Amino acid sequence: MSGRGVWLRARARLRRFPAALAACGDQAAAYGRCVAAAAAGPAELRRDTCLEEFQALRECFARAVRPGPG
Repeated sequence: MSGRGVWLRARARLRRFPAALAACGDQAAAYGRCVAAAAAGPAELRRDTCLEEFQALRECFARAVRPGPG
C-alpha cells in the first residue's frame, strides 16, 4: 500500500466533513451548549459530562459520512 493512497483517502474523508457537520447542526449545537454549560463557573469539566450529546453527534456523523448505496 502506498503512502499516497492513504493521503488521498484521508483527504476525501475530510472533504465530506463540512457536509456532515451541516447535516448534524442540531446535535453539534446541543453538544456545544452542554460543554459550554459544564465548563462555565467554578466547576471543572468532567469526563462523560456530555456523553449523551456526544454520542448523538457521533452517530449523526457516522450516518452522514456512510457511503450510500450504489
